[in-house]
Amino acid sequence: MSEPPVGHLLDAGLLGEPVAAGRQGTAEYVLEAIDLRKRYGHNEVLRGVTFGVHRGDVKAVLGPSGSGKSTMLRCLALLEPVDAGEVRLEGRRIGVRESGGRLVSLPERVLAKERSEIGMVFQRFNLFPHLTALGNVMIGLTEVRGRSKADAREIAQTMIARVGLAERASFYLGELSGGQQQRVAIARALVMNPKVMLFDEPTSALDPELVGEVLAVMEELAREGMTMVVVTHEVGFAKRVADRVIMMDGGAIIEDAPPAEFFGNPQHERTRKFLEAVH
Repeated sequence: MSEPPVGHLLDAGLLGEPVAAGRQGTAEYVLEAIDLRKRYGHNEVLRGVTFGVHRGDVKAVLGPSGSGKSTMLRCLALLEPVDAGEVRLEGRRIGVRESGGRLVSLPERVLAKERSEIGMVFQRFNLFPHLTALGNVMIGLTEVRGRSKADAREIAQTMIARVGLAERASFYLGELSGGQQQRVAIARALVMNPKVMLFDEPTSALDPELVGEVLAVMEELAREGMTMVVVTHEVGFAKRVADRVIMMDGGAIIEDAPPAEFFGNPQHERTRKFLEAVH
């Protein structure tokens, strides 16, 4: 299967400035989790998760089902409030404000604007079935950014072409394959010009023959310097693309290392057993 013609997203002026050679070019974290804690009833889903992602880096997150990976991403994307800890974007705490000496969640209108700086791609696409591919990509520009429909259409058409779907822009979801729908979801997130992209097992709902076209888009984004956090079971992708790989288990990070070290010489016994199972 040929790679979708993604190329030159940065050159198109849609994703900001290109990153200099060597993707970890700054000590500043674009996205940072500090001691994140989240509980549902008696179930403590996140137990003090702390990590940061440098500008232009790709961080892959592995771990068994129920380890807290998806919840962590939803908290980072401000889709779930944390019980304790901080989420910081370019050093700025997001999702909350101080009121009367305590922290409270931001109003939904303000949260929506902060969320637009963090692109999120879900397992099940989360697209609107009553809209075309183009309409799905346009909606954030018109509803959140307040762009005119004409401007939004032009920007969205460019982005849809960049993920290889120009000829299907007018198609509804029922006329698109799962892989094509996921590429629409990626375009919808990218068109907002996010500072970081979060992917929650973006290929897990796809037939095996469709996985490659989505991974190709993601690999192209990585080559062009997009900051990314990717929850995945695609070990090959993590080996090829990630700058660092995280292992989560029981709501905590138990290993965080470069791919060669993570896969070649894992330090934690739980990591070793997990990798044996997935291989």
